[in-house]
Amino acid sequence: MGCERLEGKVAVITGAAQGLGEALARRLDKEGCKVVIGDINIEKAIEVAKSLKNAVAVRVDVTDEESVEALMNTAVENYGRVDITVSNAAVLVSGATTEFDVKKWQFVINVNLVGYFIVAKAAARKMLENGGGSIIQINSKSGKKGSFKNSAYAASKFGGIGLTQSLALEFAKDNIRVNAICPGNLLNSPLWVDSLFKQYALNQGITEQEVRQKYLDQVPMGRSCEYEDVANVMVFLASEESSYMTGQAVNVTGGQQMS
Repeated sequence: MGCERLEGKVAVITGAAQGLGEALARRLDKEGCKVVIGDINIEKAIEVAKSLKNAVAVRVDVTDEESVEALMNTAVENYGRVDITVSNAAVLVSGATTEFDVKKWQFVINVNLVGYFIVAKAAARKMLENGGGSIIQINSKSGKKGSFKNSAYAASKFGGIGLTQSLALEFAKDNIRVNAICPGNLLNSPLWVDSLFKQYALNQGITEQEVRQKYLDQVPMGRSCEYEDVANVMVFLASEESSYMTGQAVNVTGGQQMS
């Protein structure tokens, strides 16, 4: 199969200027896609796009419908169609419920859930014009199981799975497949190393190293989830190899989540 499983496909990905999103964009490029890099950080998005074989960067705010429409329009203007959309843009703010600022709670829901809806809506419109496509949400194991002092994120991700299933039902007849990927903890990623270890250590009253060990101990396979683990499943869901799959939320958790 090599590097041509998605040869000639046009892929739009949000939150692709850094971290997991950047890694997924690079994998789409490697698999033969023309890639539209969407991110609110346009400077970094441009850097990523320039490093790929055939890509453009667009500044996008996933909570703004006009911004997302412009993202999809750019894909069509440059490459003629939208075949694959990966809704990856997300934020995480954790905290004790009794002290959680409601505006911050709503911000997480707005980016992670409402933003996913806006992206999927705009993508579906383009895919209806070209006879089908694949929409993939990057969800989380927190979409399957509650997360300690992390209610906003878990609520947004649970909602994302419900939205994935609903969209899958709505668009099945139109050859638009909608699936989600639920990664485990990406403990070696900048998100964890630069932010989450500190947040969780503070919330839980333990050291950052104890936080890392706590989350590793929860994984039967005994290791962190890595970008490539997620990218492998993304490519499968984007390809015709998964043509009979829609409405699924696929766990990539080393056995930590099994349902």
